[in-house]
Amino acid sequence: MGAGSNAPTIIKRKKVVAGGGHHGGAWKVAYADFVTAMMAFFMLMWLLNATTEQQRKGLADYFSPTIPVNRISGGGSGAFGGDNIFTEETLAQSGTGISQPSIGNEPLRSESETGADAAAAAQVAALREIEAVLLGQGGESMLSDQALRHIITRLTDEGLVIEIFDLPDVTLFVEDTVVPNPVIAEIAAIMARLFQTVRNGVAIEGHLSAKSVLKVDNPVWALSTGRADQMRLMLQSGGLDPMRIVRQTGAGDRDPAVRDATAPRNNRIEVILLRSDR
Repeated sequence: MGAGSNAPTIIKRKKVVAGGGHHGGAWKVAYADFVTAMMAFFMLMWLLNATTEQQRKGLADYFSPTIPVNRISGGGSGAFGGDNIFTEETLAQSGTGISQPSIGNEPLRSESETGADAAAAAQVAALREIEAVLLGQGGESMLSDQALRHIITRLTDEGLVIEIFDLPDVTLFVEDTVVPNPVIAEIAAIMARLFQTVRNGVAIEGHLSAKSVLKVDNPVWALSTGRADQMRLMLQSGGLDPMRIVRQTGAGDRDPAVRDATAPRNNRIEVILLRSDR
């Protein structure tokens, strides 16, 4: 027998890992998610810079619900409308009684209350329609793109507030005067035409930015009142019935729209189409 016949047999097994170690593909998925998130972020920043304040508000209104809903679905912050599956048993043991189903247990409402709700809903719908036509939300606006840059609107309990304001490069009035520039004359003419489609009252408020240097004879009160009066005259020239003007005020520099009281954005005229159901 040869000397090497009793030597142990050694078998080598080589483990092959396909794409092993750090060469796997998991990192590619994470990187793709990161790149997508960054692209979405830069697109958002670009949109914020490229759109006007009014266009951003239009986008926000597009995604807002048109049917009133509760902020907390089901009446509670948790599942089962804030209750749990043991609610009935707990109430019975505590002597409180069982909860009653809400369907069919609403208090009966009188015809006058129902009619008032319908009238309020009609008022809101009419104001929304005027807002949409003014801003061109359903198609092309009656105003030029340059004029639209100066307008934002909001619907409040008082009515439809149409805010017309200065931009750094274009002002509504000649500086420190009540002489209107063409942009506000265009806006006033269109508003007068739209307001003729309803019978609501109209209120006008004049606002100014604060001066960085205080003067002994501060003209902000007279100037804000004069600009509100000038808007009234332009609306009447456009065909608005003078009897529909129910309020005209000048707030001076006491109600800034932005934190910086000296910003041009505070130079504005607010025209409020009042709700007639109030």
